[in-house]
Amino acid sequence: MHALGTAHRNHCPNCLWSRHLDDDTPGDRDADCGSLMEPIAVGVRGSGEWVLVHRCTGCDALRLNRAAGDDNPLILLRIAVKPLAQPPFPLERIAQV
Repeated sequence: MHALGTAHRNHCPNCLWSRHLDDDTPGDRDADCGSLMEPIAVGVRGSGEWVLVHRCTGCDALRLNRAAGDDNPLILLRIAVKPLAQPPFPLERIAQV
């Protein structure tokens, strides 16, 4: 039995990193870069599907990639809560509001 989203995976299910292979169209393999793509955020589509936001470590391109059913849940949640764990302001400011 296969987990959802694993048929056309483009990232490692353990660390969630990817490689910059596609340029404009998923699966085109036209990118000349070939650098590693770091998972930097998680987004949710209107359907509720989670997507990973990858940033290329070579050229800074951003790509959205579907999360797969067997992706590491701890890493997914760690990426999702990172903005809450590291806000861009001192937490003491909340008490002042």
